[in-house]
Amino acid sequence: MLLDRISAAASAGIDAIQIREKDLNARELVQLGARAVENVRVVNIQGLSRTSTKVLVNSRIDAAIACGADGVHLRSDDVSAADARAIFAQAGISTALIGVSCHTIQDVLLAEGHGADFAVYGPVFGKADSEAPPTGLAGLKEVCRRRRAAQHPMPVLALGGVTANNGGACLKAGARGIAGIRLFQNGNLAETVSQLRRIGEELNL
Repeated sequence: MLLDRISAAASAGIDAIQIREKDLNARELVQLGARAVENVRVVNIQGLSRTSTKVLVNSRIDAAIACGADGVHLRSDDVSAADARAIFAQAGISTALIGVSCHTIQDVLLAEGHGADFAVYGPVFGKADSEAPPTGLAGLKEVCRRRRAAQHPMPVLALGGVTANNGGACLKAGARGIAGIRLFQNGNLAETVSQLRRIGEELNL
């Protein structure tokens, strides 16, 4: 069950969970989001993980606000992070977490310029449902190198064909984290998260 998997992900120490059920209508999405938020906060309160997991809703700022999510993850063709933050502020929410999907270095620069909290960049190794060509580790490294040039660089997460085996290479290339679907759905979730965190700690991330 999806909600059980969400609780398991929070218990395993996932930093953020994105609700992106595209087949749901607005009411169903809000209902699912509210239950996900409730489940994750129970795990956070119980202290089952050293990480306080956040819940984000894909694209739908209105649904994120309605279900009490921690923020939103914007598509590259959505409103800007600055506009999204203004909408959250109008709803009385000043601490929304805002991520943006990016496919080029220009996308990343724009997201950072508009005040996004992080960017998800890819596909690095390819993605089954994406027409965008894979950037490879070289593309990821270039984007992350440009970010280090900023005084307070926005974190960039690697996405697209990332596995437990090549995830370490993404972190070594400069990514501050890993985003994925199959990576965290298949196999032993706790072991996958632990393995990636060990590599991150070795790199002082």
